[in-house]
Amino acid sequence: MAIFVTGGAGYIGSHTVVSLINSGYKVVVLDNLSNAKAEVFNRIKTLTNVMPTFIEGDIRDKNLLKDIFIQNEIESVIHFAGLKSVADGQMDPLKYYDNNVLGTVCLLEEMKHASIKSLVFSSSATVYGIPQFLPYTEEHPLKPINVYGQTKYMIEQVLSDMVTSDPGWSIGILRYFNPVGAHDSGLIGEDPSGVPNNLMPFLAQVAVGKQDCLLIYGDDYPTEDGTGKRDYVHVDDLASGHIACLEYLKKSAGLRVVNLGTGKSTSVLELISAFEKASNITIPYKLAARRDGDLPEYYADSQYAKKILGWQAQYGIDRMCADTWRWQSLNPKGF
Repeated sequence: MAIFVTGGAGYIGSHTVVSLINSGYKVVVLDNLSNAKAEVFNRIKTLTNVMPTFIEGDIRDKNLLKDIFIQNEIESVIHFAGLKSVADGQMDPLKYYDNNVLGTVCLLEEMKHASIKSLVFSSSATVYGIPQFLPYTEEHPLKPINVYGQTKYMIEQVLSDMVTSDPGWSIGILRYFNPVGAHDSGLIGEDPSGVPNNLMPFLAQVAVGKQDCLLIYGDDYPTEDGTGKRDYVHVDDLASGHIACLEYLKKSAGLRVVNLGTGKSTSVLELISAFEKASNITIPYKLAARRDGDLPEYYADSQYAKKILGWQAQYGIDRMCADTWRWQSLNPKGF
C-alpha cells in the first residue's frame, strides 16, 4: 500500500515525502511542476536511498487520477496541490477557484470511485481572517480576507460535507501558519518561481545577492517594534505533523481540524535579526507603506494538535533561519 501525495514536488510536499519514506511508507507523487522542479526527486533519493514514483500531471485530469488509483494500491492521500500566492489570487481569482477548488473536487470524485476514504488536506491559517481573538483556536470564526484563503475555506466546507454524507471518510484538515526553513542537509528547501511572495525566501535571496533589498511593509503596527508578527513554523515540523495526522486517521473516522503552529509570533525585524545572526550577513532593507489585507499579528493555539496528534513544533526561529541559510547558500540559484 502507498500514500498518494499531490503537489509532492513542492516545498512542503517534498519535505513530507522525505518524512514518509523515512517512516517506512511507499510514496506515489503527482505534480504538474508549475511551481516545482523534478530535480527535487534526485535530492529525495540522495536523502532516503529511495526514488519515489513520480507522475507529472494535474489533479484536474480525472482520467489520469483514475489510472493512478487503478495501477497503484493507495491507502491514503495527502493533498498539497494548489496555487498559493495571495497577490496572484487577487489578480486572477478564476484561476485559483478552478485549480484549487475544482481540482480538489476532481480528486475527491476519483478517490470516491476508488473507495479511498483517507485524506490529509493542506489548509491554511488564512481561513481565519481578521482575528477576533488570539491565539487562533480551531473554533475561531472563519472569514478569509483574500481569494487564496477563500479557496481553502471552500475546500474545507466540501470536505465537511463529504464526511456528513458518508461518515466512513477519515479526513484531517491541517491549518498551518507560516512555513519556513529547509532540510538540515541543505539538499531541499523553498525554491519559489520568480520573485518570492513570502518574507523568508525573499530575505534569503537578499542575503545571497539574488535580490537587492528587502522591503518591510509597514512599521506602524501596534506591535513592540511596529512591524507585523507571524507564527513561523519549520517545514520539517509541518512534515512530521502530516505523518502524525496520517497515523491518527488510521484509528479514527470522521473529520478533524488541527492547527499546526508554534504558538509564538515573531516580528519582521526580529526575523531579520535572527537571519543576520545565522548568515553573518547584514540585510539591507527599506520601509514601505502597509499592504492591504496584511494583519498586525497572528499566531496559533496548538494545544489541540498536541492533544490528539501528539504533535508539537520542535524548532525555534534560530534553527529556521540557520536551515534556510544553509539551503540558500548551497543552492543560490535554487534547484
